[in-house]
This record gives sequence, C-alpha cells and structure tokens, in this order.
Amino acid sequence: MKIHQIRNATVVLEYAGKKFLIDPMLAEKGVYPPFPNSPRQDKKNPLVDLPISVDQIINGIDAVIVTHLHYDHWDEAAADALPKDIKLFAQNEEDATEIRHAGFQDVEVLQENTVFEGIQLIKTKGEHGRGEILQLAGLVCGIVFKHPSEKTLYVAGDTVWYNAVQDTIHTHEPEIIVVNAGDNQFFEGGSLVMGINDVYEVYKAAPNAKIIAVHMEAVNHWALSREDLKKFTIDIGIETNVFVPNDGESYSF
Repeated sequence: MKIHQIRNATVVLEYAGKKFLIDPMLAEKGVYPPFPNSPRQDKKNPLVDLPISVDQIINGIDAVIVTHLHYDHWDEAAADALPKDIKLFAQNEEDATEIRHAGFQDVEVLQENTVFEGIQLIKTKGEHGRGEILQLAGLVCGIVFKHPSEKTLYVAGDTVWYNAVQDTIHTHEPEIIVVNAGDNQFFEGGSLVMGINDVYEVYKAAPNAKIIAVHMEAVNHWALSREDLKKFTIDIGIETNVFVPNDGESYSF
C-alpha cells in the first residue's frame, strides 16, 4: 500500500491495486471562515495550500470515502471537482442522501462487511470528542481495509481514544493505523480528535504497528503541532513507530 498525506484528513490510499480518496477537503487556502469559539479566529480555513493540484489528487481515483460531512472532510470544492459517477462511500444513509443531493449517482453506505473490488471495507465506530460535545460534533466513522495481498490498515477517522478504538485494534490487529491527531478543540468541551495521550494509547494497544498521524495544522482549531508530537515520540522512544508526515509526504508498506 501507499499512503499519500494530502492535507488535514485528506489522504490518497493505493491499496490492492485500487486508489481511494479519503475525506477530501480540496478548497484553496483561506476560502472558509474559521471554526467559531476556538483559537486563531483571525485565520481562515484551510490554513495552508494543497501540496499538489486538485487534478493530480483526483486523477485515477477509483472510490471516495467520506467519514462524515464536516467541511474539513467533505467540502464544496471536492463536490465540484469529483466526477458525479465516481463510487463514493458514506457512513450512513443521512450522509449518503446529502451527497446524492450534490449530484453523485453511485453512493453506498459503508457496512461492517462492505466489499469493493475484492477489498474488504469494515466500518468502525468513532467518538468525535468526549461528553457533551458529542451531541454537537455528530456521528463519525473509521474504516478497516483488508485484502490478502496487503497489510491490514485502520483509518480511525475523527475520534478520540476510547474503548471502541481499542476493540477495533484488538479485533482486526491492523499493521498500519492512520489517526487524526491534531487535538482540535473549541474553547469549551475538550479534544475533538486524538492528542498526544491518545496517540500513545494507540501505540500501547498496537506496539508493532506503524502509526501515521494526520489532520494536523490545517484548520484553525488545532492544538497539537507536528513538532510537539514528533518531540514526544522521540522523548519516549517510539519515533520508529509513529510517523508525522508533512503535507505531500507518502509512505509505502
């Protein structure tokens, strides 16, 4: 497999001969207002440019996976750029209906036993924060990818560490794990996605896996920098297990 970090949670995945685009936010820098009630209210989103052109990103894509509809995972630029007949997977019927309303004709709801071109796609649970913030943050999902010719991959999505993430790791024993680790927060309510301690819990649950931390420094409410996460991994000696890519970087496994 090849995992190409684009920006924020947007990843291009080459897996078992197919090319997936995950959580596309394809707008130019500064198109959207900042998330409210959070840091950097003087900065518009996205905070940074795409590392490559939209045409390069979507070229050759076989399927798109949208874990939820927050605009930093599925935006108007993506809806405009992608061909309307492309295969697209959504987390539930509500999201699928909204995507269909944007003109997409081949939208399927992920299940725990979805198969696409011989690749098993397993929808996993996630919690987009802890406590009361969950009501505002809404439903999210992750995906486990399995194929006889590939290592098992777990894309956790916008979730904090909690028992369902641990259960997914225990059940599927992924060798590669992608986590959204910007510790994004509003001024109230705590972390919406993983921070340093969450990433460490993932490592402890899967000490032999390679962990890739994305969703960093791209939207205004991030709280954990790449530099600080890298320093943490070095300080505790797990830097060979936890990768913190810059936008545009890729890894092959």
